[in-house]
Amino acid sequence: MTDSHATGVAEPEVGSYFVANYPPFSTWTADAVGRDARPALGAEAEPGRPLGLYLHIPFCRKRCHFCYFRVYTDKNSQQVAQYLDLLAREWDLLREQPALAGREIEYVYFGGGTPSFLSTQQLSSLVSRLTACTPWSSAEEITFECEPGTLTEPKLDVIRRLGVTRLSLGVENFDDTILDINGRAHRSPEIAKAYAYARNIGFPQINIDLIAGMLGETDENWQRCIERTLELDPDSVTIYQMELPYNTTITADILKKTGQFHEHVAPWETRRRWVREAFEALERAGYSIGSAYTAVKDPSRTKFAYRDQLWQGADLAALGVASFGHVNGVHMQNVDTWEQYAEMIDRGELPLGRAYRPTADERLIRETILQLKRGSIRPAYFAQKFGVDVRDRFAPAWQTIKADGYLAEDSADRIALTREGLLRVDVLLHRFFLDKHRNVRYT
Repeated sequence: MTDSHATGVAEPEVGSYFVANYPPFSTWTADAVGRDARPALGAEAEPGRPLGLYLHIPFCRKRCHFCYFRVYTDKNSQQVAQYLDLLAREWDLLREQPALAGREIEYVYFGGGTPSFLSTQQLSSLVSRLTACTPWSSAEEITFECEPGTLTEPKLDVIRRLGVTRLSLGVENFDDTILDINGRAHRSPEIAKAYAYARNIGFPQINIDLIAGMLGETDENWQRCIERTLELDPDSVTIYQMELPYNTTITADILKKTGQFHEHVAPWETRRRWVREAFEALERAGYSIGSAYTAVKDPSRTKFAYRDQLWQGADLAALGVASFGHVNGVHMQNVDTWEQYAEMIDRGELPLGRAYRPTADERLIRETILQLKRGSIRPAYFAQKFGVDVRDRFAPAWQTIKADGYLAEDSADRIALTREGLLRVDVLLHRFFLDKHRNVRYT
């Protein structure tokens, strides 16, 4: 996506905006599974590199109109049980690989979909099977994504007893009309109940997710969302600017002009302003801004280990259909259909679909751009790890960012973005891409 402030070109409404990895996913190939991914799994891990575990739970009560993940809303209890069995069997296959065998898990992330869609019995059974041979009781962080309407106090109690340290509530918005327009399954009373239950149980960290710029969003409603968030006083807040990748219902409506939606998505500049206003209000309330998307009430106590470890090159074993992992320097993704995922595991085969082995320079770019999402980087880190001066290596990118007014500091100790730069960081990151990756489709 182009940056209208830098180019004078109007920003398109459709396309991937959020940069989650590098090189772009569209460059990953099936050929690299045999050439790179399997050898990486078959090699010993680099000593000292952290290992995380991601579990993709692809079930939802409804599919949100802005959702672009692999999710299912039509599976019965028997099919859900089948999938959970496949997850456990995949872990049995994966943990025996030399790259993972015997290693401790330092962080765990239950994502989706909706992990809280599962029943208490299903959750307990799944975790029991996964941890039977590879305990994660010493993990620094265990994150669990939730849809408020799927939570009860007994279920939250089970989730806490399973070791979850960070509960992430997918609130997105507090207005029932906007939730309905965007296809969300929950409503505001369920948010209040779920939050109260979670506080009562005593999760170490409760995170609230918001989305700036959903269909029908207005200035007045956004201000109410900020006020309501401050009233709840969560440990951390995550705010994403609404984006419209190509495989969402809203995008299909825009491109095909079907007229399904009468409300609009605010332009990028408005979405950025809304995040700016939220960050400023949170800062006045004592929060610290930890990245382009996060505000934290107490940075000494509240961490995002999953994010920070990944952004520094940690390994990630990923389970589930279409899930993304990274092991021994190789990106890998599982096959993206339920049928193929099940067939491969039934054959005793790891369900890998595509992969990519980044070069040393691409690994440098990846860590530079991901860590820049926190608002600043320290050149000494990259000099020690990669033997590269990032100020020189990316001089053209820094120069253009500075010329556009988005660079607050450029010293040997620290390179930092302005707040305006942080709010548009995903646009700026493309300036660090290799030429061959700048004009390719990201996903």
